[in-house]
Amino acid sequence: MASSGTRLTLEALSKRYGDGPPAVAAVSLDVAPGEFIGLLGPSGCGKTTTLRMIGGLTPSTSGRVMVGGRDVTTLPPHKRDMGIVFQSYALFPHMDVAANVAFGLEMRGLKRADIAGKVAQALDLVQLGALAHRRPRELSGGQQQRVALARALVIEPAILLLDEPLSNLDAKLREEMRAEIHDIQKRLGITTIFVTHDQAEALAMCDRIAVMEKGRVAQLGTPHDIYEHPASEFVADFVGRSNRIAAEAGADGVIRLGEHRVRSAAPVPAGPVTVMIRPHRVGFDGAEGDGWNICPGVVRRVTYVGDMLACEVEVGGGIVVVERPTQPGTALPAVGDGVRVSWRVSDTLVFPR
Repeated sequence: MASSGTRLTLEALSKRYGDGPPAVAAVSLDVAPGEFIGLLGPSGCGKTTTLRMIGGLTPSTSGRVMVGGRDVTTLPPHKRDMGIVFQSYALFPHMDVAANVAFGLEMRGLKRADIAGKVAQALDLVQLGALAHRRPRELSGGQQQRVALARALVIEPAILLLDEPLSNLDAKLREEMRAEIHDIQKRLGITTIFVTHDQAEALAMCDRIAVMEKGRVAQLGTPHDIYEHPASEFVADFVGRSNRIAAEAGADGVIRLGEHRVRSAAPVPAGPVTVMIRPHRVGFDGAEGDGWNICPGVVRRVTYVGDMLACEVEVGGGIVVVERPTQPGTALPAVGDGVRVSWRVSDTLVFPR
């Protein structure tokens, strides 16, 4: 089973229901052949509606969907050359695994002998060859997810659409399956759109991520760009954990956290701002010098979460969380202790309030 990869282009794709604000507002996206793109955002941001318009399951209000340079905007789903894996898997309970996977091929009129070979190949790809004659109710959640993936891939689609396929799995299995899906996608080279609200999934699996907010793409970039250089306070807050502190920035670029002064490596807008710092980038051991921000504070809470300790420190009228890995013999401050929190100037994110 192989895929050469096909370019997918969205041109100002929009969806509006009635007189309300658009569910999706002029989303444009150019997905390279074989690229794995994530649509990431909170519930109601328009990510699933965008995927359903790509797949032809929801008609668009305006805009175009192009597959390999061909306009498929008005075509029904079965003529778009796309495979879809739904959040609920949508398996036929009265059919065994092999019959579920074969269904799309039968609808396309393939010969029975050809179908059997393709089904066997697809099940081997997802490591379910030995379970071909079981019914969905006899499978675990992870196995059902694999069957749904095999059914989408067996038709050798140009585009693979994944609508939160891991959300019904437990945390450990979800980690295993995201690695497996990523490996299969790269092995086949199939152009893939992956909808998720889980930022860890998007960061781990995708070549690029489109973070969506209120029907629009708030930022499009690689996982590294999205995490290290968020374009807005919304993106910084949604992707990864962040400390948020209200502050004031002067025309000289100096930021005032109460009576403390800190700096950012990026240009700072004068006026009320929100300072954001990743908790794992904050410590108690920063070096004095131009590259560091150092502020005195008081420890208000220490929380043990297994592999990590989270220390909440009151600094300049706000709370800064310091995350430290748990290690034997490591001395950590107690509630009420005076400490100096520190973080690199380059790790200071600043956004207008």
